[in-house]
Amino acid sequence: MSDKKLNILFAASEVVPFAKTGGLADVAGALPKAIKELGHDIKVVMPRYYKIDTSKLTKLEEPLGVPMGVMGEFWAGVYTTTLPNSDVSIYFIDYEEYFGRSGLYEDEHGNGYKDNANRFMFFSKAALQLCKMLHFTPDIIHANDWHTAAMPLLSKTRFIHDFAHAKSVLTIHNLQHQGVFFKGLMDVMEVGWEHFNSHEFESHDNVNLLKGGIAHADAVTTVSKKYANEIQTSEFGFGLENHIQAHSHKVYGILNGVDYDEWNPSVDRLIAKKYDVGKMSGKKACKKDIQKHFGLEIRNDVVIIGFVGRFVEQKGIGLIASVLNGVLDMDVQVVMLGTGEKWAERFFSDVSLHRLNFGLHVGYDEVMAHKIEAGSDMFLMPSLFEPCGLNQIYSLRYGTLPIVRATGGLDDTIVNFDEAKKEGNGFKFYDATHDALYHTVLWAVNVYYKNNKAFKAMQKRAMKEYFGWDRAAQSYVDVYKNISNR
Repeated sequence: MSDKKLNILFAASEVVPFAKTGGLADVAGALPKAIKELGHDIKVVMPRYYKIDTSKLTKLEEPLGVPMGVMGEFWAGVYTTTLPNSDVSIYFIDYEEYFGRSGLYEDEHGNGYKDNANRFMFFSKAALQLCKMLHFTPDIIHANDWHTAAMPLLSKTRFIHDFAHAKSVLTIHNLQHQGVFFKGLMDVMEVGWEHFNSHEFESHDNVNLLKGGIAHADAVTTVSKKYANEIQTSEFGFGLENHIQAHSHKVYGILNGVDYDEWNPSVDRLIAKKYDVGKMSGKKACKKDIQKHFGLEIRNDVVIIGFVGRFVEQKGIGLIASVLNGVLDMDVQVVMLGTGEKWAERFFSDVSLHRLNFGLHVGYDEVMAHKIEAGSDMFLMPSLFEPCGLNQIYSLRYGTLPIVRATGGLDDTIVNFDEAKKEGNGFKFYDATHDALYHTVLWAVNVYYKNNKAFKAMQKRAMKEYFGWDRAAQSYVDVYKNISNR
């Protein structure tokens, strides 16, 4: 089995660069390419949302029939192209009634679409039907999050004649979102009501798609080792901790990789001046660049602390708000880029009017995200939970030392500064309190000003860290082969 080329179907509700709301899209756009480079045949499938321009895609002539149980059979179109800079085929399921909308999961007011259950059950079944159309026989069906979590059981029941030998992997990118819907979905799923029980899909008399997926997948992966353990506790389990504990024998933590072709100061075209670990002078130009952009005092000798992310509770935005004015009383400049909860946008906007050493950009801007990574000295990520996190890994490569809460992938990637041992690549705190965050920022700022030699040595250690997708891909292939041998 060790040298066998595997056929893999990779189903995801969002894939970079075609559609993105979060980290799932980054993984789905990069991991399949790295798996293909290891010699396996992998096909990616996602919905064709209406933001995706079909003029650059090829339409398959044959329509795709999708059985929807009591709702009857629906017919979809299929488009295809390849993932950028690769020969990995990606297929788009085109069905206007479900995917011809402005948003992926919710409307412009943030309300989830009322038919999300049917939309993604349709997509899950369409992905399996696509394999039959393409005469592609997968050894591995790789599902991601609740949107495709029905696929492991579907492949063993409704579609068993075509997928009898296939094994399934379910990756949990964020356990908070579980896909909980009305129990009538069982009649659309067509797997038999015997699966509507507390060990499989039933949860408080509803269907919980992620719960059922965990029960039926041959392997369950999470996007960091620490998160694989955390989701088995009441603090991080969102009600599924006991269920996951019962399946812990098949749970694996595999840290996400990052794309160093995009996030690397030595090749980054979006920043003011390129630099690398051997020649750091460009970082000063990047610092001056963001000071100019945000209208801050031009000073090379001041600490700049950056934040890029969603203004939501998960990201510790409440903690940041509670310490911000205290931090701004230090000799620092703080720059923030993000969007999210309206109270946070209002609060930070108000602070920006009164504090000359605070810069804010409400919204998301890819160019500005790169500039903040390059021009800051430290990067703030005080997440309440963080399945993997990517910005702290980007920050390491840019020599921008992360200040993080020790949770999930943040704990796996950041080593706390130890001056005596000359170790560390950042600063960590453990309790989700404003005191812990404030004093950790104060500690980091003091190291910068009072022990700059140690700070610079830590920057160089950070920039030499490596979290490429090739490592993650090999770990996934090891899981695939492990379950294929059972």
